[in-house]
Amino acid sequence: MDVQPRELVEQAIKARERAYAPYSNFKVGAALLTASGKFFTGCNVENASYGLTVCAERVAIFNAVSEGEKEIQALAAVSEPGASMCGACRQVLSEFGEEIPVYLADVTGKYRMVSIKDLLPGAFGGKFLPG
Repeated sequence: MDVQPRELVEQAIKARERAYAPYSNFKVGAALLTASGKFFTGCNVENASYGLTVCAERVAIFNAVSEGEKEIQALAAVSEPGASMCGACRQVLSEFGEEIPVYLADVTGKYRMVSIKDLLPGAFGGKFLPG
C-alpha cells in the first residue's frame, strides 16, 4: 500500500477540529491508514478527571481495531506545534509494528516522518510474554 502522507495529514487536521479539549485547549487530530486502504481518524477527548483523557492517536487506533482492522500502514498526528506522541500512544502503536511510519504535523500541514521504532526504541511487546 502506497502511503500518501499529505492525505493522511489532511485527514488528521480535519479530525483535530472535532477535538474536545476544554481544559488544556491543546487539540490533536490523528488519522491512520490500514493495509486494506481504509482511513480511520481520532481526536483527543479530555475529561475533568485528567487521567481519563484519551489521546487522538489511540482513538484512531481503537476505531480501526473496533472495525476489524489490525494492519496499520501509517499514522499522522496533528497539533498546533507539531508535537510528538505521548508514551502511552507510542506503546499502543508499537503493538501493531515497529516500522510504522508516523507523520508528526503542525496545523499548517508541515510534517516530519519518524518510525514508531524511532519514537520507542526497545519497546515492550508480546515477544516478552510467555506463550
